[in-house]
Amino acid sequence: MRQFTPEVVLPARRGHEQAVLGLLRAYGPLNRGELSRRCGLSRTTLHDTLSGLLAAGAVVTATPDEAPRGRGRPAERLALNPAAGQALGIDFSRRAVYVAAVGVTYEIVGTAGEAHAPGLPWPDRVALAERLVRGLLGGGLWRRALKGVGVGVVGPLTGAWDGSRDGALSGVAALLGERFGGPVLLDNNTRLAALAESTWGAAAGDQDALYLRLSYGVGGGVVAGGVLHRGADGVSGEIGHVPVDPAGRPCECGGTGCLETVASIRAVLDAYRARGGQGDDLPALKAAVEARDPIALGLLSEVGGQIGRVLAALSNAIGPRVIVVGGELAELGAPLLEPVRKALDAGAVPISRHRLTLRRAALGGVAGALGGVALALGESPLLSRYPAPEPEPEPEPGPAASPADSRAGGPADSPVGRRGGRGGPSPRPAVGWGAAQARPRRPLTPLPSLPTLPVSRGRRAAS
Repeated sequence: MRQFTPEVVLPARRGHEQAVLGLLRAYGPLNRGELSRRCGLSRTTLHDTLSGLLAAGAVVTATPDEAPRGRGRPAERLALNPAAGQALGIDFSRRAVYVAAVGVTYEIVGTAGEAHAPGLPWPDRVALAERLVRGLLGGGLWRRALKGVGVGVVGPLTGAWDGSRDGALSGVAALLGERFGGPVLLDNNTRLAALAESTWGAAAGDQDALYLRLSYGVGGGVVAGGVLHRGADGVSGEIGHVPVDPAGRPCECGGTGCLETVASIRAVLDAYRARGGQGDDLPALKAAVEARDPIALGLLSEVGGQIGRVLAALSNAIGPRVIVVGGELAELGAPLLEPVRKALDAGAVPISRHRLTLRRAALGGVAGALGGVALALGESPLLSRYPAPEPEPEPEPGPAASPADSRAGGPADSPVGRRGGRGGPSPRPAVGWGAAQARPRRPLTPLPSLPTLPVSRGRRAAS
């Protein structure tokens, strides 16, 4: 898998580009004079802006109109280039696959999601993702213009961007590379959902936010000082493994009584049936809540209280201004969230109690995939201090190296040899997490239609 680093673009220039792209998106092909009148940029600024967009392939020269013209050369008309390329986001949740595609001109191509059986093998899950992408983009020509793929997976990702240091995911990274061919970046899927919600969703504009997803797993993400926090070894946001009951059920992490054993979908359904409730799935529980079933309401009150106490403790530790709760359980609404709010209010320190806001997530199930798009494009300022891939280190020159060796291609381990000279084939670039580097990030351009994106194709998916 190849490394890729987005170009650093100044905020003013990005604003100029977006003004031009927005006009072409709204009015179709326009000549330079029409663009100048509509966007209000100076001739020099417009020329520089269009030069950059033309060089990037985001804008192309449109086919001239066939209408009769007067004397002189017809005015060149410019248009968005639909083939400029796409960035993909893929969220491999426990029981579903979500995908999102956004063009490099920031047009939302679409989103899709489809549920699958628990434990579906990785080759089948990757094939499902490819089928969903084909449904959005059609055929296989999209591969040629693929700019990057941001992929969310369940659990901590302790290795490199491509999973090469994480044995369980190294095969997954290879499968994704074979299927999609573009640069592939992996991260925790709930952290990517936090990225999306903090970029375009319920926490947009907040510098300090905490995100919690209540689904078949329980996880979260932390935004501190306007930056998405990854944590040492990629372990951040594992809220589901905060202990809440020392005498509780064993958790898959090896602990006992973690929040996930209480507040995940499966745990809530098991507890509901154990108390005499009738229902094997989330729709049945939702129906019971709507019918004011006392068993369901009492259970959600208890679960919400436990969630709220955990959030209060985390709030006191990291100091968010907003807490966003998402996932399918959050869709149960007030019967769960009001107990969360009460426990949070009771446990938060007085100085922040009245400044802290609890909100429901805005982006739905596709949030993780949309966060993958942001990761792939490098567009979100929340990623400004996310570790960057390490460049391949230059080896020390060997004792036998000489200027003549370099001119002839050099030994196989020399820089010339590594670049594909006669010294040997070019190996895959090393990709890793930098110890002190930061990936340059462009300022984000808001996508106004993003919060209302539906799951456009495939069956309704459960995270």
